[in-house]
Amino acid sequence: MIARPLVATPPLRVVSLVPSVTESLFDLGLGGRLIAVTDFCVHPAEGVLGIPKIGGTKNPRCDEIAALHPDLVIANQEENRPQDVAKLQEAGLAVWVTFPRTVREALDVLWEMTRLFHVPSTMGQRIMTLEHALDWTRAVEAEREPAPFFCPIWREPHASQDHARWWMTFNSETYIHDLLTVCGGRNIFADRERRYPLSADLRREGGGGKLVKSAGDERDTRYPRVTLVEIVAGQPEVILLPSEPYSFDEADREELMQLTDLPAARNGRVHLVDGSWLTWPGTRVARALQEMPPLFAVA
Repeated sequence: MIARPLVATPPLRVVSLVPSVTESLFDLGLGGRLIAVTDFCVHPAEGVLGIPKIGGTKNPRCDEIAALHPDLVIANQEENRPQDVAKLQEAGLAVWVTFPRTVREALDVLWEMTRLFHVPSTMGQRIMTLEHALDWTRAVEAEREPAPFFCPIWREPHASQDHARWWMTFNSETYIHDLLTVCGGRNIFADRERRYPLSADLRREGGGGKLVKSAGDERDTRYPRVTLVEIVAGQPEVILLPSEPYSFDEADREELMQLTDLPAARNGRVHLVDGSWLTWPGTRVARALQEMPPLFAVA
């Protein structure tokens, strides 16, 4: 989590550039302070219906945001572009850039919201319920062996003469990894780093091992692209196909179910899941902690 900016008084006019933040603000009784949200802020459906939209998470209309004179803009390091954050700050706006990479950090962001907005203690009880759910899930999952899993977040549907067909997944430095670990999974690509270019990532050049970065190299290595050979080698007992950011569907599930070299396919453990449970850090973690652990109960 990145420290929030100093504000003299609790913000009354807020712009959210993060769908999970928008939903969490409503769940904490703060939805009435939102004066603008992104096109992707769709929950709660009735709550966001009448709130002005100011573009997408990757292309917000910064001039429109500045013209609204918000007390605070809430962004996310992963979802929003640094140049947009910089433009808003240059316009004199207070911008809080969040970046939770674990379930613990996601709850810390919620607690920080209660302090920032002076939320009544009754709303803090909502977060305490999440704290108890997290502790309970950890305790239950500690009693059984973690289930090896594969969870792609994107895919290249066709092979070409230049590269093999690939799936994009995530390593241990991500929120989704931590969440699924808490829920009883063991990520088969926890230690896999993304390499550049694509041919190196798919091991057609440059060999294996960790990526050696040069000074100033800020390329993101958390989302490797992997081939079917690597997936089979990991022998996942469970495969999760989320609905976002790539919208995996029944055709994708049926295709993987045909790959009998995969234990998950042989045992019918290829599941379509709501992607927002996995990638929206905030109050939605409640659904994730409820829905995901049963999918890892393979024993």
